[in-house]
Amino acid sequence: MKVLITGGAGFIGHNVAIYLKNLGYRVIAFDSLKRSTILAKDRLMENGIALLKGDIMVAKDLDVALKSVDVVVHAAAYISVEESIRRPVIYFRNNVAGTASLAEACLRNGVNELIYLSSAAVYGDPKSLPIGEEHPTSPISPYGLSKLMGEEVLKFYAKNGLKYTILRIFNAYGVGQSPSYAGVITRFIESALKGRSLVIYGDGQQTRDFVHVQDVAEAIRLSIESSTKNETFNIGSGKPTKIYELAKTVIDLLNKDISIRHAMPRAGDIRQSYADISKAQSILGFCPSFSLKQGLINLLENLPKKRP
Repeated sequence: MKVLITGGAGFIGHNVAIYLKNLGYRVIAFDSLKRSTILAKDRLMENGIALLKGDIMVAKDLDVALKSVDVVVHAAAYISVEESIRRPVIYFRNNVAGTASLAEACLRNGVNELIYLSSAAVYGDPKSLPIGEEHPTSPISPYGLSKLMGEEVLKFYAKNGLKYTILRIFNAYGVGQSPSYAGVITRFIESALKGRSLVIYGDGQQTRDFVHVQDVAEAIRLSIESSTKNETFNIGSGKPTKIYELAKTVIDLLNKDISIRHAMPRAGDIRQSYADISKAQSILGFCPSFSLKQGLINLLENLPKKRP
């Protein structure tokens, strides 16, 4: 089976490409390279994965990329909540119009299956926990809204024959996160390795659901192979972690004598969040293999010597 991964030189995209390639899939990474890292490109090359430069907004680029493709994994997106608040228009253009451009191109080229990487940010401030797929969607950032609008775009194109699977990813982490758009785990590790205080925005009692990128990749594989289409699934660990406890765990694993410092909460940050993954478990057979501690150890053991 031939898989095209948009955003294939991004954090999740290149990890998924490597994961699927190792399982025997034929994989092409498609990326504009505007926000990719040297590490991601190097890892793709080391694993023998073709990297095709192109823009999801350019029909010609997509028509070339989609030739003989069986399924598309759509991981191309701008992902910073903070940046989206400052520059909402580029998020709507890239994440929403880009998704529409890709869906249109898929149908034009006879590619009828698309796996869309959405985000827990579509839910906004939870009304109840854990968050199930039927939880109301009320995003509080342009980023979250752009991902929700992308979901609606795919539902529209499904009326014309496109088969989709929407995966609402919670807080993914692992090797290869961009320092420019890093999650809290990457920021903590970067700071700790430099002997700097770990900065927590707020009181540290806020919770997140951290899911290892290899578990995300496995969820994508299961989605590709599942006969169930046109469905939405939460992909997370199903367990909440307090940010303060995360900071302490990173310090302990690195055996560093550094402090934790608190700063003002950031706009657009959600207070409490963790996933109900029972639907993905029962329909896809999804079962996260990494506990947070195991995932952090895996990340620390595989840190590149020179990070871009």
